[in-house]
Amino acid sequence: MRWLFVNHIQNARQSLKSNRMRSILTMLGITIGVASITAILSLSGGASQIVSNQVNSLGGNIAVVRPGSQSETPLQDLSQFPSPEHFAASTLTTSDIDAIKAIDHVSAVAPMMVLSGSVKAKATASTNTSIVATTPDLATVSGLKVQDGEFLDPSLNIYTAVIGPQLSVDIFGTEASIGKTLTVRGKVFTVIGILKRTNDPINYNGVDFDESIIINQEAGRLLNQGAVQVQQINIQSDSIADLNQVIIDISKALLKNHLGEADFTVLSGDQIAQPTNRLFFAIAGTTTAIAAISLLVGGIGIMNIMLVSVAERTREIGIRKALGASNGDIVAQFIIESLALSVGGGISGYIIGYLVSLGISSFLPFFPIFTWEIAATAIVVSLVIGTLFGIYPAIRASRKDPIDALRQYD
Repeated sequence: MRWLFVNHIQNARQSLKSNRMRSILTMLGITIGVASITAILSLSGGASQIVSNQVNSLGGNIAVVRPGSQSETPLQDLSQFPSPEHFAASTLTTSDIDAIKAIDHVSAVAPMMVLSGSVKAKATASTNTSIVATTPDLATVSGLKVQDGEFLDPSLNIYTAVIGPQLSVDIFGTEASIGKTLTVRGKVFTVIGILKRTNDPINYNGVDFDESIIINQEAGRLLNQGAVQVQQINIQSDSIADLNQVIIDISKALLKNHLGEADFTVLSGDQIAQPTNRLFFAIAGTTTAIAAISLLVGGIGIMNIMLVSVAERTREIGIRKALGASNGDIVAQFIIESLALSVGGGISGYIIGYLVSLGISSFLPFFPIFTWEIAATAIVVSLVIGTLFGIYPAIRASRKDPIDALRQYD
């Protein structure tokens, strides 16, 4: 039995080698399909790990409070039309901030009120800039570092600002803009600090700090017509060991403030990355479904070539059956050839897919991931395609009558 299996492999190798160009072209459909899926999965996996890695790099003792309840299903907030609550005011208030600050083992609290608008400096303006109104603790909680100057200080005038290096270049033409003034919604702010470049446009704060302006929370309230609209509260506990208890205490305190209504969500660890991960999950799922079409085309190509091979080798089949080969032997022989085509295409597609993802990642702020799950997916998909689209030609070959097969070329 073992010798027969080896013989089938040798025959498959000889058959594919004798029609090398045809075999390569047949594998091309599988190669393209597997390469597309590999690139999509590796890039989406790398993107989804960005936020989780950021949280872990900060010590893992970070929690985030966001308005609204958490979706029950991973794609609920992507597949449904936005409900009225998506357009309503944030349920988080300044009293929530004060309640969180009073909780034991909370070392830093940084509320974020994100506004948008143009930032002007003389004749130059940057439109749709993120204006982040917060407290000095944001630097600690989010790991922001100042390249030049200093961060927000409650002892300074409220109309002072810290700006990202790219925003500084956009409106001043240089990163050395300490002491310069800029106008935000009609108010003049003095630049007291330039952030160190992060190159992290994707982060759990949802703000590209390289292109943002950070101002005092009170200044943000005045710019927003006296209303405080807190989109997120970042919390840092004394240690990872204290984080779970801090989260429990935060939930209790906010439930009390909100009269027992859980119209907020407290997140930590990988949960913080969920909105970002859901988006990449949806994109990856859609693009993978499209890429699967090329696998279908590749499978049809394998079936077509195998049917041609059966027709060309009718006499060979007759001789093999006349010498005692069973229908199962003939089926195994052609299935192995089909699998050789699909697995060969799968392996080459896996390699090409990673090379493509590495090339694409050079233009992105993250790298593709390399996991055994993606490799297993490529191999399993190849095996399934090879088996499904090779079974019909193999059965057709096994059903040929040996006498008719031998007479065909007489």
